[in-house]
Amino acid sequence: MAKLIYHTAITLDNFIADSNGVADDSIFLNEGDHVTDFISDIQQYDAVLMGGKTYEYGFQFGLKPGEPSPYELKHYIFSNTMQFESNDKVKLIKNNAVSFIQDLKMKEDGKLWLCGGGKLAGSLIEHQLIDQLVLKINPVMIGTGIPLFGNVKLRLNLDLVDIKQYSNGVLKSTYNIIYS
Repeated sequence: MAKLIYHTAITLDNFIADSNGVADDSIFLNEGDHVTDFISDIQQYDAVLMGGKTYEYGFQFGLKPGEPSPYELKHYIFSNTMQFESNDKVKLIKNNAVSFIQDLKMKEDGKLWLCGGGKLAGSLIEHQLIDQLVLKINPVMIGTGIPLFGNVKLRLNLDLVDIKQYSNGVLKSTYNIIYS
């Protein structure tokens, strides 16, 4: 059974992007040892899962619909509005993300990376499908934006399994989620 890990950058006040969906260097630190660690960390994953808006964010950097991001991983994109043909590297899922991911976790081994999409993450946490959080906490508060779990508000018990502090103020914390 695969393990689903929500590995993402957040602000100190738990936003993954500003209200306009911007998650660039105006919010997050893009230089420092944490970037090198991140590139090393993502090599442990067998596939990347993301919401449509997270995937579309790459379009401003030249990514085209149906193309994989620079990560050398199988991509699963969850969107009811995007239109492109799935291929062997990028699969568009338009139907129920929850049931698709339940099935994917059962069929696969290894680690699945949920890299973004607060709304997607919210629906997955409600269905107890996220196993672990890896949060790159940036030393900034923006007051408003896209929350880590979208509009979902629930109580979670977490077990801290690792924490690393970087000289630029970024903290990387890893938590196992304890569902009761």
